Amino acid sequence: MKFELTQIGTIFTPYPTKEDCPIQGTAAPGGVGRVELFPEYEEGLETIETFSHLILIYLFDRAGEVTLSRPPFLDDAPHGVFATRHPCRPNSIGISIVKLESRQENILQVSQIDVLDRTPLLDIKPYVPKFDYRPEASNGWVEAKSFRDKPENRE
Repeated sequence: MKFELTQIGTIFTPYPTKEDCPIQGTAAPGGVGRVELFPEYEEGLETIETFSHLILIYLFDRAGEVTLSRPPFLDDAPHGVFATRHPCRPNSIGISIVKLESRQENILQVSQIDVLDRTPLLDIKPYVPKFDYRPEASNGWVEAKSFRDKPENRE
């Protein structure tokens, strides 16, 4: 079975390289960017400004070689790619939760962003705490790790 995805816009950020980019948006709450939807998708943004946060779904277009087990950014021990958020994945799909600051037509100003500049946008979904938050969720192996950016693990 073959799938095709359509780019619906572009994500612009202050992070031109992987080394510049935070591993999660909460690690750089001041990180700002903009999401520009192609004009033909603007109607799909109707009432989006009623949400404080959005889920961006995008293509890891500069991820590198897929490795199914490797040390992720927060650990020196290897973990399976599906037990991490590492960008080098079989389908190179990324997700990020960002804070929506404002909307002007087809352009969204966002903060708490952790995406490389000029990343292809595939979709946007509203972050709905009533549906998306799971207070009983486990942090897995990440629980024991300190939340710090480890640039030496970036590829």
